[in-house]
Formats: sequence, structure tokens, C-alpha cells
Amino acid sequence: MASFTERMAFVLVMALCLSGALAVDRGNFKTCDQSAFCKRQRALKPGESPYRALLETMELTNTRLTLQLINDNNKVRLLLELYRLQGNITRVKINELKPLKPRFEVPDVLVREPPTEPLSLLSQDENGVVLSLGAESQRVIVSARPFRLDIMEGRDVLMSLNSRGLLAFEHLRMRKDTSQADSEAEKKEEVDPANPAEQTTKDEDDKDEDGMWEETFKSHTDGKPNGPSAISLDFSLPGVEHVYGIPEHAETLRLKTTDNGDPYRLYNLDVFQYELFNPMALYGAVPVMLAHNSQRTTGIFWLNAAETWVDISSNTAGKTVFGKMLDYVQGSSETPQTDVRWISESGIIDVFIMLGPTPKDVFSQYASLTGTQSFPPLSSLAYHQCRWNYNDQEDVKLVDAGFDEHDIPYDFIWLDIEHTDGKRYFTWDPHKFATPKEMLQGIMDKKRKMVAIVDPHIKVDSNYKIHNEIRSRGFYIKNKDGGDYEGWCWPGSAGYPDFTCADMRSWWASMFAYDQYGGSMENLYTWNDMNEPSVFNGPEVTMHKDAMHGAWEHRDVHNLYGFYVQMATAEGLIQRSGGVERPFVLTRAFFAGSQRYGAVWTGDNAAEWDHLKISIPMCLSLGLVGISFCGADVGGFFKSPSSELLVRWYQTGAYQPFFRAHAHLDTPRREPWLFGPENTALIREAVRQRYTLLPYWYLQFYQAHCTGQPVMRPLWVEYPQDPATFAIDDEFLIGTDLLVHPVTEEGARGVTAYLPGKNEVWFDVNTFQKHNGAQNLYIPVTMSSIPVFQRGGSIIPRKLRVRRSSTCMEHDPYTLFVALNPQRTAEGELYIDDGHTFNYEKKEFIHRKLFFANNILSSINLAPDAKFSTQSWIERVIILGASKPSKVTLQTADGQESQLEFEFDSSMSVLTLRKPGMNAGEDWKVMLQ
Repeated sequence: MASFTERMAFVLVMALCLSGALAVDRGNFKTCDQSAFCKRQRALKPGESPYRALLETMELTNTRLTLQLINDNNKVRLLLELYRLQGNITRVKINELKPLKPRFEVPDVLVREPPTEPLSLLSQDENGVVLSLGAESQRVIVSARPFRLDIMEGRDVLMSLNSRGLLAFEHLRMRKDTSQADSEAEKKEEVDPANPAEQTTKDEDDKDEDGMWEETFKSHTDGKPNGPSAISLDFSLPGVEHVYGIPEHAETLRLKTTDNGDPYRLYNLDVFQYELFNPMALYGAVPVMLAHNSQRTTGIFWLNAAETWVDISSNTAGKTVFGKMLDYVQGSSETPQTDVRWISESGIIDVFIMLGPTPKDVFSQYASLTGTQSFPPLSSLAYHQCRWNYNDQEDVKLVDAGFDEHDIPYDFIWLDIEHTDGKRYFTWDPHKFATPKEMLQGIMDKKRKMVAIVDPHIKVDSNYKIHNEIRSRGFYIKNKDGGDYEGWCWPGSAGYPDFTCADMRSWWASMFAYDQYGGSMENLYTWNDMNEPSVFNGPEVTMHKDAMHGAWEHRDVHNLYGFYVQMATAEGLIQRSGGVERPFVLTRAFFAGSQRYGAVWTGDNAAEWDHLKISIPMCLSLGLVGISFCGADVGGFFKSPSSELLVRWYQTGAYQPFFRAHAHLDTPRREPWLFGPENTALIREAVRQRYTLLPYWYLQFYQAHCTGQPVMRPLWVEYPQDPATFAIDDEFLIGTDLLVHPVTEEGARGVTAYLPGKNEVWFDVNTFQKHNGAQNLYIPVTMSSIPVFQRGGSIIPRKLRVRRSSTCMEHDPYTLFVALNPQRTAEGELYIDDGHTFNYEKKEFIHRKLFFANNILSSINLAPDAKFSTQSWIERVIILGASKPSKVTLQTADGQESQLEFEFDSSMSVLTLRKPGMNAGEDWKVMLQ
């Protein structure tokens, strides 16, 4: 039974959580100075590395180099392993040579053990060794004293490790004050019997600093039975001024230097109404950074699931544009350089260096390690309507009817935590949602779906089946004393299932079966929230680090928890259909590899213009590290948007991968028709634009699933040699062919968009006006404006007959928008399958290439071994930048020819072919004469 004090604390926390007027309380979350290991590591001075490589210990096999490193201050040895991996990736692992106990190595994130390629020795002397990395004269230089590792290509240094001497590896040890016997045991561990002279001279371990064995933050004390175990390594990137990635932060796309403040923090936390433009940790963590200049793109993947801090410094930081120009005029020879330092609390150093050289190469390299974006059901790319909370079944019915009444399409309606029976997940409130199947059937009859929340905190209640099962099977995370760990969350006292345990995940997945999850049907999908994990009365609103997952402390696995929750849930949705249906699962917490299991969103944002703006770089950053299925709560979760902000947010969200409106319990209702007829019309048009483009969105996700390329991408990904694109994060590309510059300023009467590419032309998708690339274009805007441009040289299929849901549009015809560029062939693709099953893996799909060259538009089968048929046809072709033909002839696959009607707008050079009528899955040619 909880004490009165505990109950009052919970009431206070709940009150804070429910108050929409408060901003983040920074005091709830640590700074680097308050995180003992971060403070300790950051105090190390560059250029004083105690580590040297013992070259006599080197062993080189066909696929691996091993080498011992020694810390000359304490004589502790480390083992360095170096691998050359397929696809131009180098892997570096550093662990203790003889740890007191095993150190945690992250499982399940890599899709397989990465295949290796041969390493060969080029040269060796007393100062170091040189190894060949094969392609492009790439090699690795290992310097012995101090230890340093340089990756070269020709005469250029691509990346250096420990060039600043900040490698640190706190070895596991016994506490000095435990007993003399423990001390002797420790000595035996630290002294190499083959080298008795290597006695610790002035052992740094004798000096116990604050926070090494325990530390206190606010009222919480973190005991560290294994003592200090932090690791750190620095990377230098010559020639680089722009680095990106390491989400999740409410930050600009280009990462900032951290010399005068805290490092970026990667530690999954439930941050209430987060602030913008600071390096505080948020809900997810992907320890991947991309570095880019006009010659090359590289990546660093730091595979560690513990609390991690990332410092960034630059030798050009702080220089004004004038200062850089002065350097140029004066012939300054200083090469720009960015230095990055990773610091993690525990685990080992396991880093993958992705050597590009192009952005797309880095995406492929990372995808080869952690997998690609899961291929979502087509309907999940449409519009989602959510609120905390729709009150009851009647409320759901009225909202559903409201969309039809106002002719606004939607595919999913969502239920938050109030739909359950007292916050017991996998249940329904017996009064408000008494007949859930009846509700779900009513939605299904309209070809729509529902998402219900299932969170990973389980109400401690002996009358609750889920709790009883988890407890009886021993599946809860344990506290440091061996009992079930309990904390406070929405249900009150809650247990936290140990999702790091494969048996627990299998059991959890089985709970989504229709005979286990009462009231569920095939059109019910899942949302995992609060899975950082969120613990209202825990340190930093999360779990105590000394809680236990089997043999491992929570500190070792913290950033993996949400990853595993989504993994188990997605598997449950697949299993319930017998492996037939693709799942849809949204998660708030995530890690590297989470892209394999569904979608993420940017968490509890606010109805403020700056939050609308930041949604763009936040999703761009996620796309760069593999997570394409990203979106932000349209309208802002906290507070109430003005009608102008709401409209602009719909217009922005309609062009982001995950498109969902969501709002806090305490905010006024904001269904799209509640802001007057004019605003309803503007929102309707934005949502309809999303639906017309669903064929293009679906193609982009298919390609992301196959290749790992991001769906929503920064301009520099497609224009890597154009420095003007490197810091742009108020506009973006969808695939290669659509450029979007949303209006995100209050009262805006115009925006300035950068149209990239010296030889490109861009067509305004609304006016069909043509603009040349490599220019800043001022665009006057009204409230109806969504500045979107189609790249000349592209063909984009759309479905212009918008119905009440995407499923209702399945058999509807396509309109092809062909945008011409005189300097190149226009190309596009069309991908069609059933939209929801895994049958595409059995080659049940249509994938066609669309070409326009020499006045012939043709459709060619890209997958002749695939089998699928469609009822959809091509009902219109609109060619932008065209000349007027004298006649237009259609030739079908059987050789039949017919003349097509056309219209030509000479003022805009737009040619429209009406009702060509060919099946979308067949070969055909349209010839202009």
C-alpha cells in the first residue's frame, strides 16, 4: 500500500502533467555537470592521451586486426578490434582485455553480423602499421604512441580517431574500501602476469571522485555496484564544417558546436513541453552522425545504448562571414575541421565508420547495418485524427460523421489512454466503450481504421490479467534488491515489463491475438507511448539506473527500451493475422533500428509557431538516420492554436511523412470544421492534396524500404556539391522530385525558397509556372498557399478523385504529371500492390518506369517476374513545359494505335491529354507529333 506521502507526490506529478500552461522544468533533467561521468570525462584535457598501442601484440587475420592498447597511467590493457566491412564501412571495437565481468554489448539492433572483407598489411615499423581498406586507395594508419587511428584516401585524411587524445575507458574494478582481499583480487586482475613490471605506479583508481560509486540527483541516489564504467572517444573530421543527425533534439538540422554549453545528450526521456534550440535529451536516441562537405559524406554510428553525450567543436565556429572571406583573401591555409567526442556511461566502444562517399552511399551503408524503414500500409500514409481523448463511442461516431459532412477525408481515428478500463491496457472502459467491436465495425464499413494506445507501464492490480501473467512469469524488471520494480505512471503504481527479454516480447506479442485482446479487430492498430520508459516518480522522470534486466543494469540498456516495446508490438500485430498483414505501430521512444518497426512522432510539442518550424528539421534529422516515417502533432499538443497557425500546420503536415492531428486533454476541441467555413475549406484542401499524392508517397516508402534512402530529405542530399543547401532546414524534398517550402511565419505575405540545381527547372504545382534552379525565389503567399515545386525531368502519378479514405480510392484512375527539362529525359515510377499485406514479398506488385524522351511518353515494366493486376487506369496526362503537337497517338501493348484528344495552353506551355484510358499495369506509348 502506498504511503500518504507517495500518494500526494503522485497527485502533484499528475497535476503537473495535466497542466498545459507550464513549460519544461529544466531542473528535472541533468546537465553534463550534474552527470558524474560526463563531468569527469569532459574534464580530460586534449593532447594528454595515456594510451599507446602494443604493436608486438598485433594479430592480423584475413578479416580482423586485433591489437592491445595500454593505459600508461594505470597499466590496464584494452583490446582493439578493427574490421573492414562490406560496402565501405570500417568497424572499430575497444573493450577491456580482461574485464572483471562482461561489459554490455548491444544486441538485436544490427540486422545481422556484418559481413567482412579482407584486410591486408601494407607496412609496419616501430611507430605503427598501415592497412589497406581496398577500394580507392583507402587505408588505415594505426599510430602507436600515443595510440591514434587515421583513415586515409590517397593523401587525404577522411577521419581520425583519438587524434585529440580523448580516448577514455574506465575499467571495471572493486571498490577500494570493501576489504583487503578485494584489493588484492583487483591487483591480480590489473597486473598482466606476463609483464610483472607493469605495476600500477600512481594508480588513478585510488582517487575516488564524486559520483564514481554512487551519485545523487534531487532526491534520487544511484548506486553503482560496478563502479565507474564510462567510455569516450574523439573523432576529427578534416575539411568538414557541417554535421547532422544524433536525434532526437528540438534543434536546427545542422548541429551546433557545444564548446560554450552542454553536449548533445542521448538519453530517452519523457520531457514535458520541451524547449527548442537546446541539446537536452528528448524521447528517442539514434547515435548516428553524418558529416558532409562538397567533396564527401561520411557517417559515424556509435553503437551504445547507455546515456551518451556528444560534444562538437569546430575551428571555424564563431567566425563571421567577413572573417572567412578575410581568410580566403589572405590565403589562410587553415583547413576547416569539426571534432566530435562521444561519451557513454557504460558498455564498450563499438563504432561503425561509414565512408560514403555520397550521401546515398552512407544511407545504404547504415541500412546494411540496422535495416530499412518498414513498408507501411498505404492507409497509414493518409490522414490521422487523434485527441486525448475522444470521450466515448458516440463521440467517435460523431467525429467520424463530421468528416463526411464536411467532405474531408481521413483514414484513422485514434483513442488515447482514457478509452481503457482504469488505464489497464488491452481493455476498454466498460461504460464509455462498452461495445468496441460495434464501433470498429462501423468504422470498417466506411473503409476506415482505428489506433488505440497500449503503453508499457502495467497497473499493479491482482484483478488485472495482464499484470498477473507478467508477475507470475517473472517478466517484470527487477529493482536492485531483486523484487519487481514499481514506479508511478498513469494507472498509479505500475510495473514495467522487461522487453529486453525475448520470452517477454513473445508473450507480449501474443496478447494482440483477437482472442486475447478482447474487442479488437483487424482494423485496430497500436500506439506505444511513454516507453522511454516514463516513471513519474523516478529520477529524471524515468527508471532508476540500478534496476535490473536479468544480468544487466538499466543503465546499460536504457535507450533500447522503447525500441524493444515497438518491436514486440509490431510482431504482435503481424502474428494476429497469421503473418499476412503489415502492422502499423507508432512509438515515442526509439533507437537505431527502430525504423524496422513503424513510425515515430516528435512528442509533446506546443501550439506555437516555432514548434511548427522545428518540426521540419526534427523530421529531416530522423530521416538522415533511417527513420523516414516521422511527423509532428498537427496543431501542437499543448495549448490552443490560432486558426492561422492551425491552417499552416495542416498545410505543413500534409507534406510530412506521418500526418496526424493530436491535442491535449485540456485544450478546446479542434476538429477541422470548428474554425469557420473559410478555415475548414483551407484545411480540406491541404488534406485533399495529401490524398492526391498518395501514389507518390507510397512509391517513396517502397523505395525507402528497399534502399534505405530517406523519404523526406534535406536539399543537400540531392545537391551535395552546392554549399547553399547545407544549412537549409525550412524547406525539403520528398524523394527527388517534389520540393516543399511550407509557410511557417505568422502573418506571412511571402516566402523566399531556394530552388537548387544550376541546370534544373522547377514547376509550381499549382500555377505550372516554370522557374530556373540555383536561385532564391520570392513567392507571394495567401492563406491558401502551400509552395510546392515539381522538378523538371520528373513524372509524378497522382489520384485526383479524392474520396473519404484511401481504401475507397484503391481502383481509381491516375493522372500523370510530366515536368519537362530540355536537358534531360523525364522519368518517374509507378508502384502498385494491395496496399496492406506482405504479398509484395512474393512478387505480387506492379512496378513500372515512366519515360518521356524524344516526344514519346512510355511505360515499361520494371519487374517482369512480378504478378499483380489493377483496375486503375490512366485518365489524364498533364505535360508541363511542352510544345504544341499536331497530333497525339496512343500505342497499347497489343500494337493498337488511336488518336488522343488534347488541349494546349500556350501561355503556360501546358499540354493536357484527356482520357487515354490505358491500364496502369500495362505497357503503352504516347507519341507526340
